Order: sequence, then C-alpha cells, then structure tokens
Amino acid sequence: MSSSVRNSLAHAVTMAFGRLGVEAPSKIIMERPARPEHGDWSTNAALVAAKAAGRNPRDLAAELQSALGDMVVPHLSAIEIAGPGFLNFRLADTWLHDVVQTVILEGLDYGRPNVGNGRTVNVEYVSANPTGPLHAGHARWAAYGDALSRLLQRAGFVVHREFYINDRGVQMQKFAMSLLARQAGVAVPDGGYQGHYIREWAAEMPVGLDEAGALEWGYAKALDYQQATMRRMHVEFDTFSSERAIADRGDVEATLKELEAAGHLYIATRAENESRRDPAGVKGETLDTADADGDETAPGAPPATWLRTTSFADASRKGKPFDDADRVLIKGDGQYTYFMPDIANHRDKFNRGSLLIDILGADHHGYAGRMKAAIMALGHDPQDLETIIGQNVILMRDGEEVKMSKRTGDLIELAELIDELGPDAAKLTFLLQSIDTRQTIDLDVAIAKTLDNPVHYIQYAYARIYGIGRKAESMGVSRRELKDISLSLLEHPSELAVARLLGDLDDVLTVAANERAPHKVTTWIRELASAFQKMYHDCPILRSDIDDELRQARLAVVEACRIGLAIGLDTLGVSAPERMDSLDSLDSDADRETDATA
Repeated sequence: MSSSVRNSLAHAVTMAFGRLGVEAPSKIIMERPARPEHGDWSTNAALVAAKAAGRNPRDLAAELQSALGDMVVPHLSAIEIAGPGFLNFRLADTWLHDVVQTVILEGLDYGRPNVGNGRTVNVEYVSANPTGPLHAGHARWAAYGDALSRLLQRAGFVVHREFYINDRGVQMQKFAMSLLARQAGVAVPDGGYQGHYIREWAAEMPVGLDEAGALEWGYAKALDYQQATMRRMHVEFDTFSSERAIADRGDVEATLKELEAAGHLYIATRAENESRRDPAGVKGETLDTADADGDETAPGAPPATWLRTTSFADASRKGKPFDDADRVLIKGDGQYTYFMPDIANHRDKFNRGSLLIDILGADHHGYAGRMKAAIMALGHDPQDLETIIGQNVILMRDGEEVKMSKRTGDLIELAELIDELGPDAAKLTFLLQSIDTRQTIDLDVAIAKTLDNPVHYIQYAYARIYGIGRKAESMGVSRRELKDISLSLLEHPSELAVARLLGDLDDVLTVAANERAPHKVTTWIRELASAFQKMYHDCPILRSDIDDELRQARLAVVEACRIGLAIGLDTLGVSAPERMDSLDSLDSDADRETDATA
C-alpha cells in the first residue's frame, strides 16, 4: 500500500511537470521525511529539474505545488514547500483505512511483491561433515538461510533449498576409527573425534563392524541426527547434496572435461608454478587438510592439475581478478582437492536455479572469488553466483562467554540450544540482526519470558489478538463484514500507527528480498507487535462504554494486525501461537478488558 501511494504521488508530480511544460526528472524519487511532522512523503524533484529548466528550485516547487493543487490525487490532503525546494506531501487518514481493508480482503496473500518475477534460485545454507551433531555455529546459517528462502519465495522467486554434505576425505575415516575405538574401550586415535556423543553412538553401533561398516553406520547416524535437528528448528531442505555422490556419479569427470575443452586447465609442478601460486590463498579456510593444496603440491611433488582462476576478472572492480592464484583441482597423487567436487556441485546447481546463493562462514572470503572464477570458466555469468559471508556468534550466560558443550566437549551443540531456548527462540534470536555482523546472544534473555525477550514479545502480541477474539465471542460480539464497518472512525494515533506499519509491508519485503536481509522483516514485525501493544492499552475495544461502531472498526484493525503478524512470522519460519502464558508486565493494568489467556 505504501508503494502504491508513493507511485501515485510520483505519477502526479510527473504530470504536474508536463502541465508546466518542464521536463521531469527521469525518475521521481519519493522518500519518507526524516521527521514525521514534515509529512508522509517528500520529493526533491524541483531541485533536480530546476537547473535544466532555468528556474529557481523553490520557485519551481511553488509552481508544481499549484499544478498539483488542481489535480485529483488519491488521499492527498496538503502539499508544503520546504527548504530550498522540497515538496512535502501530507496524506489523509483514508489511505490507512484502505490499508486495513486491503489487508483483511487479501488475507495471507497480502504483501507479495514480485521482486523475483519467477526466477529460479538455489540457496545453499548449511554445509557440514556427517561426523557428529550440528553445533550452534550452524544455527545462524540455518536460521538465516531458511528465512531468506522463505522471503525470496514470498517475493516472487522459485526457491530450491540445499544442504551440502562434506562426506569425502580423511575426516570420515577418523570418525569411523573414533567410533570403533570407543566401542572397544580404547583411546581415540590422534586427530579423532572426542566428546560424549561418540561414546553414545559407539554404544549403539552394531558389534563386529569393520572400518568401512563403521563409517557407513556412523555416516547414516550423523546425517539422520543432523536432519532431525534441523526439522526441530523448522528448517527444511529440498536437496542434500553429497560430495561423495557427486564424485561417484561422474559429475567431477564431466566438469573436468568441460574445463579442459575450454582451455582452462594446465598441468604443472609447484616449482614450475611458484611464481603464480600463493599458498596463503587457502590460509584460514575450513578445508580438510588431506584435501587442501598444501603438502601434495610441495616442492618435489608430482605435477598437479590446475584451474586458471586468475584468468577471470571482476568487471565491477575495474577488471581485478577474482582470485589471486590459480587453484589445484587434481593433486599429484591423483586425488581431487576439496575445490574440485564443489565446482562440479555448482555446475549441477544450475539445473536447480538460474541464480545461486551460497551462505558461507566468516573464513571463506577467498573461496567466494575462486568459485566465481570457476563458474565463469564453465560459461556462466559471475553475477549468477552470490556469496553471503556470515559472521560468528558469541553465546553468553551470566555475563560470561559459553564455549564448551556438555556432549561434544567442543562447540555448543545445536540440539542443546533448541532444548534450552525452544525452536522458535533458537531460530528468531539469530534473525535479530544482519548476518554480516558479529552477533552476541545473551542466553538468559533468550530463555526469559519477559518484555526483554523479543521472540516472546512478538508471539505474545499474536496470542493476545486471539485472546481478544475469545473474549469477544464470550460476550456475544462478532466482527461484521467489511462493508458494514465504518473504518473512517479510526482516528486515534495508535490505531493509525498499526495501519501505517501494515501499509509498509510491501516495501519492507521488497527491500529485504533485494538486500538478502530477513532481519529487516524481524525489525518490522517487532515494530508491529509494539504498535499493537500500544493500541491495546490506548484504545479499549470490548469495554462496555465503547460505541459498537468504533468497536467494530477497532476489531478490524486487530484482525489486520493478526494477518500482518502471521505473514511476518511465517516469512521467518517461526510459529504463531494462539495461546501463551500471561506476562504480568504486559497485563498489569487492572482496567484492561481482556488478555491473551482469555
């Protein structure tokens, strides 16, 4: 609704320029004034056009004001000139009444901006070794990726969700050996997996398995456990891509043939390639050491097969190469590096989406560039791959950082976090701020059922609306059909504040989708919940002294708010409860007629 009103005003300004015989700017920019008392929308169009028109900007603004005054513009109540030539527009409350009506009529289909226009997108947002439970670090990527996928889907994209299984390499053998060692009651081998979960799983594992059997049993156990944990947090996937399967089904060989046919591969020893190779390029990456490019390309090692990643440039950065060094795909011993099956997987991803989005950890900055170079080598536009680098999370309890897990002996296990916080809090807490910022989570706040807990506060607002409905039903009060409700009675600032936020939903979703920023939806829904709570305290609904016509108008706002909260929570993948325990801090006013537990 905000975008519709904004576009209507921009069109009217363009028409006003035409009436004056002055060429309008190619795009009329309409913005919210910094201070609400300055109006609902503002444009600098007069300042932009004045020089070419040979006019004083403020004089041109006055002429536009006069021309607009002779036009019929929906909901426009006043136009004011500000500063050197800005035009400030004030809207009548009728536009907010229309918002309430539109939200109720469209229901859960309200707020579906067509940003994607049906474009297919593959989003990979969890990548893990099937060697143990997922840790709390995975939670942020899972919460963000799932919410981003939901957001993009609501904004007109066709979304495919992917979990990438890192199931090749020496870590799998070490995992199997660790299970066998614990089952036999002996020490885990050097570099093996510690933690109580290894003891638990080893006790469950059938006796008599060899290493290959233990590997397959442990693989299935870990993957099943990881998938179950994701489901507990309402995170789903369409595809579980296996690094091992990619190699087994011939995708790697097919990818190598394409790269070779295009002339992007060459064979050289490290010594021959020293001037082009930067070993620091892989520093800090979370690569399996057996698959990294280090020892196998050391001086004296057999020749390796390299990809010319330095041959591909970033046009957006004045032709700077995406990568600072060429990369090894096949080591001298004939084994693939970690990078090779990942390229093959990205080649396959284009069967699932014309746009690829990878959500990676903070230590993968260098990886992003080399993968863009790789997909260019396969004939794709580098703009068809987006890499989102997430930052790490710090968990705090009692003012101190929490580092150790009870079960893994290392990082906090995600399942433990869900047990402690609940799935909704465990998810929404990670969506409170941008993925590219370092996040500190106070577990004491996240657990508490108080006003300080934004998750509980948002859900409580939704539950309170259902409480109002139950109380109304017990009083014999039913909400009328829209055609029988006088929305023009809505005048209180708190009522209109709810409607104004609902009117902004399309814009919020558009910006959030374009910026890949689901936290902006979280911010909006928190503001909507707060606005509703203020309306609840400022504007009695069911009290006996309230006129029935006004009561019906306010019930319509409440219903529109319920729909808005439901849309926001669904976009974030968080449940919308109809009942919750009462919060004394929210229901301290003894004169209130209802609460969410009614």
